[in-house]
Amino acid sequence: MTVNQKAADAVRIAVAFHSGYGHTARQARAVADGALSVPGTVADLLVVDDPGEASLWRALDAADAIVFGTPTYMGGPSAAFKRFAELTSEPMNDGMRWRDKVAAGFTNSGAMSGDKLNTLVDLAVFAAQHGMIWVGLAEQAGWRTAAGSPEELNRLGSWLGAMAQSDVDAGPDAAPPATDLRTASALGRRVAEVTRALRGGTAPAPGLLAAGKN
Repeated sequence: MTVNQKAADAVRIAVAFHSGYGHTARQARAVADGALSVPGTVADLLVVDDPGEASLWRALDAADAIVFGTPTYMGGPSAAFKRFAELTSEPMNDGMRWRDKVAAGFTNSGAMSGDKLNTLVDLAVFAAQHGMIWVGLAEQAGWRTAAGSPEELNRLGSWLGAMAQSDVDAGPDAAPPATDLRTASALGRRVAEVTRALRGGTAPAPGLLAAGKN
């Protein structure tokens, strides 16, 4: 689903994700919203549950950047996401079709840790196998002082990608919490800014990606 339609020269960000219970889907929407906060951006929310859909592959091939998302189950990506990832061997073997696209990742789990870092490492290696350019989360870790708060951005202290935590007895209407959604939005905005800068042939200026922080 295309979230926003801009000019023909817009940067196109694909958010390709699996969500088991709806929590990771909320995180995916926040990533897309963050990307859309950068003028001249189109964001496509792509559910990868049915990787046989030709429209999914067309949208991924057309994207300038792909942000991959999955819940963390048993310390790694979900089986549905792994199935999708294994099927990407075709674009990889077909001339590395995703080479030099920007890539990023996000994940959600029920536990505060849940070994989510392992999932993000899997996603980064997956992107590297396609020759993609990985973009992390450029936010200081929140909730790291005695006076800190779990409401602070990047409260889970992740830089490889955006992490979220959802109580297992809370539905997607209540979880992940707003702070984790703001963190996901910050990742989406960074991906859009970096992608636009790379496509224009210039590196982001120092401090550019910090502008407009939540």
